[in-house]
Amino acid sequence: MKRILIFSLAYYPKHIGGAEVAIKEITDRISPDDIEFHMVTNRFDGTLPRVEMVGNVLVHRIGLVSKNPSMGDLRKFPLQFNKYLYQFTAFWKAHRLHAKYHYDGIWAMMAHSTGTPAGMFKTFYPKVKYLLTLQEGDPPEYIEQIARPVWSLFKRGFTKADELQGISNFLIAWGKRMGFWGEGILIPNGTDVARFSKSISHLERTVLRQKWEVGENETVLVSTSRLVHKNAMDDVIRALVHLPKNIQFINFGFGPDKAKLERMAQEVGVLERVQLLDHPGLDILPKYLHACDIFIRPSRSEGMGISFVEAMAAELPVIATQEGGIADFLFDEKRNPDKEMTGWAVDTDSPKQIAKAVKEILSNSEKTKKVIEMAKKLAIEKYDWDIITKDMKEKVFDKLLKGEGTR
Repeated sequence: MKRILIFSLAYYPKHIGGAEVAIKEITDRISPDDIEFHMVTNRFDGTLPRVEMVGNVLVHRIGLVSKNPSMGDLRKFPLQFNKYLYQFTAFWKAHRLHAKYHYDGIWAMMAHSTGTPAGMFKTFYPKVKYLLTLQEGDPPEYIEQIARPVWSLFKRGFTKADELQGISNFLIAWGKRMGFWGEGILIPNGTDVARFSKSISHLERTVLRQKWEVGENETVLVSTSRLVHKNAMDDVIRALVHLPKNIQFINFGFGPDKAKLERMAQEVGVLERVQLLDHPGLDILPKYLHACDIFIRPSRSEGMGISFVEAMAAELPVIATQEGGIADFLFDEKRNPDKEMTGWAVDTDSPKQIAKAVKEILSNSEKTKKVIEMAKKLAIEKYDWDIITKDMKEKVFDKLLKGEGTR
């Protein structure tokens, strides 16, 4: 049995995102008899224990805390400092844990800000194998900019890695530019295809739409996006100006741009057609998607974007850009004539193209049905968590711990 220490900025049960979901889905599916996982993560919430088992991971929590903080509180004093302090306190905690548990490997989930302590740990313990997973959704240029104060340590997070796994070709290419000198392994994020594929009854759909004050004859554009600039919810709102009034937009997600987006919706005259609602949680989200009609996120940047694949599994037509990792799975008939179409691609910052794609989806039901079928087939064959976990175990962990990395 091998033992791996994970570096992650946050973890269950609170304040989780796609990276944390990936860790849990993968570690839950790997037998503790094969690999024992530990983790160093921020605590944030003073009501959480400093050490506890979460699934198959022994979680060690550190950092500044307050009582029952919201997601927004993580960006306020004093919790806002955890991201910066973690880069050093996580290394020190890992150093102390290694003296007790003697880890065979370490796993950094995202280069910023976990690559820094992982690279430092690898410097002190060169015989311990080091895996860097790139899950970043922000543009690499932005990440590099905020990493400038610790640039040499940040770079070390790439150059010291024994293996690099990226969730998209886009991120693997970035990892190489940053100094990783191996080939890297492409293993995307996954989704619970069976859960997102499960349909809801007509009554359930009606009840949900009534809750949102949406009529049966109205079309709901839906997104499950953080309300931040990179996800381009402003472009979706602007696209409504070019669409019939029976087309609504609902986003399920948190983010600092909510008030700004609502003001913009009012200024362009579509506020009554826009709802920016809280994320319902992963257990309820599949039902919400099935109660909507078209999924949309015209991202300005994207590491991968599992939300798109979730929508494909839920049999929604998808409109997106092909920025970053989206290009690995969203294929458009005009832009990718050599591939089966899985969605409608638009340029960044192009509300009129979004409106055109919506109209095409609604006016050509046969074509839309074929695209939905192909997209769901892709989700089933490439993005189910069982497949992803098998690849992580066989192509990454087993080889890494045997000293067979691609370097």
